[in-house]
Amino acid sequence: MPRVVAGKYRGIILDAPKGDKTRPTTDKVKEALFSIIQTRVPGCDFADIFAGTGGIGIEALSRGANSVVLVEKAGQACAVIKNNLAKLRIDKEDNIELIKMGYDAALEKFADEGRKFDVIFMDPPYRMAQKAAQVAASIIMEKDLLNEDGILIVEHSSDLPFVTDVMNMKPIRSCSYGLAVLTFFSKS
Repeated sequence: MPRVVAGKYRGIILDAPKGDKTRPTTDKVKEALFSIIQTRVPGCDFADIFAGTGGIGIEALSRGANSVVLVEKAGQACAVIKNNLAKLRIDKEDNIELIKMGYDAALEKFADEGRKFDVIFMDPPYRMAQKAAQVAASIIMEKDLLNEDGILIVEHSSDLPFVTDVMNMKPIRSCSYGLAVLTFFSKS
């Protein structure tokens, strides 16, 4: 079961949807991710795209993010996220928001609202990671959704091709943790 690794909600076990439609980021990968971005998180505006359990966004909030948006399309996953937020007694006053829609529509919505983020994390189903990352990067750049030093982080599989030079963002780092790979992109 996924858990909150550090911060205000440290140690709390999170629920995960039944079945294999959702693949929560492992604690090992989550710890590595937040070790890499630890100085960016306090006070940041954070988006968790393909939120699944909400674990990455909740971890960001636990570690001091100013605001968190969780984007998830699947109804069962949204129900689990709501349960996890209720378990932690997190609500809108804690500057966390759950949006039930597809990632591309959500990014367009953020642009229409004039929102920008310091960190956008996306963990799409591995089989669609390449396409989803390319679409997301295009919208992020075209609509200017990242703050000046903002980053996009994509979790994808080491077993499937993931080509960074077809993206319109600059790859700055890639780290492998078994099957999971985290690739970081900046605007320039």
